[in-house]
Amino acid sequence: MVRADFDRRLEDLEAELLGLGEMVEKAILKSMDALKRRDLAIAYEVVAEDDLIDEKRFELEEKCIDLIATQQPLAIDLRTLLAVLHIAVELERMGDYAEGIGKICMIIGDDEPAETPQKLDQMASMGVAMLQRSLKSLMDRDTDLANDVWDSDDEVDALYASVCHDIFVEMGQNPKSIQAATHFLWVAHDLERIADRATNIAERVIFVVTGRIGRYKPPESTG
Repeated sequence: MVRADFDRRLEDLEAELLGLGEMVEKAILKSMDALKRRDLAIAYEVVAEDDLIDEKRFELEEKCIDLIATQQPLAIDLRTLLAVLHIAVELERMGDYAEGIGKICMIIGDDEPAETPQKLDQMASMGVAMLQRSLKSLMDRDTDLANDVWDSDDEVDALYASVCHDIFVEMGQNPKSIQAATHFLWVAHDLERIADRATNIAERVIFVVTGRIGRYKPPESTG
């Protein structure tokens, strides 16, 4: 395979990875919409469409493995292919969390009186934004943006702690809300994990650019 063909297939892989990211983003937003409105039809859609996310992940893996096995890429190209493999798994797991939220909505049903905590919406918005920025950092090979995603995870963790605190307070003040509150705790956990997975993607971007794992630290000036 000539270099131009290899580059084209690599670009196609990254484009497909972005497509998978868009599927996952849609699943997260739909699952939260279903939960807020107690819309069981949308929840069923999220759960059913998770199979498509799984299929796309395995399709990407097969294409990556084929390129690695047949072309034996070196250095930056190999790091990119390994990153695509890794990120596809992270995205698939995010899809699983969205599916989990959809299933929680189905368990709660349409007759649960408890309102969805507003901070869950904030967590979802932050997680989706982190996902978007992490994938953009990959496309642009932007370590500064990857670092920004990394730093944002602390904000989500703090919000997660606040959500859990509020839910526990509500459980203490209103024992009738305990069942619903327990479900909301699981939603908060899933959203916190989505942010963690976005951070993992950012970490992999830094690996692609620098060959190192961890938050990127620019070299210190010797002047």
